[in-house]
Amino acid sequence: MSTYNVTVSGISPTTTETHLHDFFSFCGKIASIDHKGTEAAVNFEKPSAAKTALMLNGGSLDGATLTVTSDTVHADEHEDSKDEHIDQTDKPRAGIAAEYLARGYTLSDSILQQAIEMDKQRGISKKFLSYFNSLDTGIGSRALGPDKTISGKLQETLAAATQQAKTVDEQKGVSKTAHEYYTKALGSPFGKKVFEFYTSTSKQVLDIHEEAKRIHSTHKATTTHPETPVTAEKTA
Repeated sequence: MSTYNVTVSGISPTTTETHLHDFFSFCGKIASIDHKGTEAAVNFEKPSAAKTALMLNGGSLDGATLTVTSDTVHADEHEDSKDEHIDQTDKPRAGIAAEYLARGYTLSDSILQQAIEMDKQRGISKKFLSYFNSLDTGIGSRALGPDKTISGKLQETLAAATQQAKTVDEQKGVSKTAHEYYTKALGSPFGKKVFEFYTSTSKQVLDIHEEAKRIHSTHKATTTHPETPVTAEKTA
């Protein structure tokens, strides 16, 4: 299997391979890591994951500033996969950056701005847009009736709608699936902001910080594993 690697230097002596894996897994699936001293080669399964990793040049891990480089120009792959599972490489990079901040990692505003620019150049993945729109419509239909969406509902009436959607989801076991965060976020009073954040390339650095706070608040109440990326799956 072909892999796509980046070279990481400036690694702290206290950083373990597990730390590196936790940090770079937000970019996408990792095939292997070759770690020796203050340097490492991180090998990804997809080129778009390696491209996202390069965005992290200047990021901080265990108190050290990382240098992330590659001799290869990694490109985003064509969207020809029939797999409906949504993984990290399908997400907007601004969303990935928000996940890093939510887990307590430090990324400079220049890195966040780079994530925004990369999203503008690439556009939002059709696969992710399809997933997010179907999720928004699905929650809205169950809570508010046919052809309704949560993101289009007025904020003052969202509380009742969210409770209805939650009840239906719990009956079907939907709330236990991997897309729980998006479901909760879309059904919150900030549902419209969340929808716009993930489906539009028009955003600012402050928007990433705000989404990071929303992710952190949600996971603080539901998980004790702060370094696991938010993953998503298609609804059944």
